[in-house]
Amino acid sequence: MIYFDNSATTKPDLSVVDTYSKVSKNIWGNPSSLHQFGEQSFNLLEQSRQQIAKILNVFPDEIFFTGGGTEGDNWAIKGTAMVKRKYGNHIITSSVEHPAVINSMKQLEKLGFEVTYLPVDQNGKVSVEDVKASIKHSTILVSIMAVNNEVGSIQPIEQIGELLKKYPTIQYHIDAVQGIGKGLHDIIFNDRADLITFSGHKFHAPRGVGFMYKRRGKKVEPLLAGGGQEKNLRSSTENLPAIVAMARALRLLTDNEKEKVAKQAEIKNFIFNYISKFDNVITFSKDNAEFAPHILCFAIKGVRGETIVHAFESYGIFISTTSACSSKKHLTSSTLTAMKIPEEDATSAVRISLDENNTMDEAKKFIQIFDILYEKFKKINA
Repeated sequence: MIYFDNSATTKPDLSVVDTYSKVSKNIWGNPSSLHQFGEQSFNLLEQSRQQIAKILNVFPDEIFFTGGGTEGDNWAIKGTAMVKRKYGNHIITSSVEHPAVINSMKQLEKLGFEVTYLPVDQNGKVSVEDVKASIKHSTILVSIMAVNNEVGSIQPIEQIGELLKKYPTIQYHIDAVQGIGKGLHDIIFNDRADLITFSGHKFHAPRGVGFMYKRRGKKVEPLLAGGGQEKNLRSSTENLPAIVAMARALRLLTDNEKEKVAKQAEIKNFIFNYISKFDNVITFSKDNAEFAPHILCFAIKGVRGETIVHAFESYGIFISTTSACSSKKHLTSSTLTAMKIPEEDATSAVRISLDENNTMDEAKKFIQIFDILYEKFKKINA
């Protein structure tokens, strides 16, 4: 099996699974309990928080545990909207965000908020000038993803941060789910970012766990009301085994990160350069520094994306049709639509997404199968 669908989810690292299992078996107290089992759990919870903070070079009290990227995005956006509503009701985002962001915005529009959805260029990137032109006196939040999950374009989040230094009352949220461990730490954790969201299962941690970075002094309303965990901002008994496992997964991810990123970029570029030679292939991702090293989106003209996915699957190679969240619904890629890609090409789009465990041998196998399938599709189309 060759697994090239890591942007959908990653395989849990075996040592991370072992950590999860050990904590589940041995440290099962509630971190809020006063007795020694509770204290033991609480101490482990805080050790995990400190470990994540140290890896990311932030303060431990800026890390808040969540149930994943979707919850984090909802919390950052709706929590900001609620806490700042008395100051304004205008929010700025892009037209290529993850559904967790787009659908949160649509819910807020029903509650009377005004949302500006910024257009993107042919590479799927927003313009800093468009952000600037959209800012109003009533603007309370700018929410822009770090890396697009469908084509891999890196948004100008650092430059947007520079712009927003002139607007200190506007809260700045970055969805960094696809950017963690990809050599982008400095632009993600720019000195204007207020809220940054992450999902554990994108970097070999268990599903159903994530975290949000909230800069000291920035305010959000709780999304979940209850027992007052996470400093009264995210109620729910903490998923301790998953949190500890996630901290380990993040440490493993960031060990030798530069070398891992270079390896992924080499594999991506190898496949990109090969398939680009074919007449009926369109590449929506590029092999330059404006795109993430692990995502390659392309199409074979005249062949639907799901057909391409199942054809590769028959050879034991797993890829996807752009976003995993929309693949089974047979929806046209929202990113490609925003990039003004013709529908007949957008419906043919598929995505390869890599991680540090993929190899050049897998890439060579992929192009061998690509040759076979391309000729088969060519005959069918003829």
